[in-house]
Amino acid sequence: MKATLSAVPRMKIANLPTPVEKLTRLAAKIGLRELWIKRDDLTGLALGGNKTRKLEYLIAAALAHGAKTLITTGAPQSNHCRQTAAAAAKFGLECVLVLTGDSPERISGNILLDHLFGAKLIWCPKEHRETKLQEVFQHLWSEGKRPYLIPYGGSNSLGALAFAQAMLELAEQGVDVDWVIFPSSSGGTQAGMLLGSKICGLSARILGISVDLSAEELQSRIDQLITETIDAYSFPLKINRDEILVNDSYRGKGYGLPTDADIQAVRDFARYEGILLDPVYTGRAAAGMCDLVKREVIPFSASVLFWHTGGIPALFADLYEKLFVSAE
Repeated sequence: MKATLSAVPRMKIANLPTPVEKLTRLAAKIGLRELWIKRDDLTGLALGGNKTRKLEYLIAAALAHGAKTLITTGAPQSNHCRQTAAAAAKFGLECVLVLTGDSPERISGNILLDHLFGAKLIWCPKEHRETKLQEVFQHLWSEGKRPYLIPYGGSNSLGALAFAQAMLELAEQGVDVDWVIFPSSSGGTQAGMLLGSKICGLSARILGISVDLSAEELQSRIDQLITETIDAYSFPLKINRDEILVNDSYRGKGYGLPTDADIQAVRDFARYEGILLDPVYTGRAAAGMCDLVKREVIPFSASVLFWHTGGIPALFADLYEKLFVSAE
């Protein structure tokens, strides 16, 4: 199975392996014996993030298809869209981003970077997103721009494969933990982690903190991605649905609307370890992790690895800057 992973074409984009660091001061603060962090905020492309791993495989596939243009979609401050735009620039491709909502009055955060990388931004209501994606694809194809459509979050079998490979990377770094905790949304990261942990024989519990979907919705999405990836690459594996661990208790009022706990988690990581989290994904997952330790769902004696998926530019979005000032 490891040979299968290494045989799938990928482009070298990310700075790998990303480091694993021990967070001694923060562990003491939250009441945990041992806390580690996997720094995928340091993957390098466009201020880093976990999507760079997926793009190594997705760009290879796009180039193999003769693509001239990349299309993808996400929320206004999408980290995936920002990294896709950067990858397109790096490989000389055009990029079209279909973003949900309305164009903001002030260009900041990831949206500013999307523009810097030369992406074309198209805005539409979330409920019309899939229709708009197909319209854009057909229009670009008719113009001879050979579009390649990357799904939301880069989450398909190729994206999952990238995080199966990431778990092999973690295993080689020799950090033995009881829990791996991270933000989960489009499902590809968690699907890949589960596959990779099976391939490596890792015993850690893989827990996704949902930032938007209900546990049932997210588990279904991850289950489907796991099945698609196993079928696509003929892995002799089986992962049961009850092995897909999702906690949806920390969604607050919804996606992109940080709770007081999310903001506090961002501040704690900054002030105890000098590490920046983002207010949408890693801030929410960190808040969930801290609460699970506080409530002893995760015992003091456990060793936990927090997987930092990036997202730093969102700290500088107009929507969030005011929150952190007012929290003082």
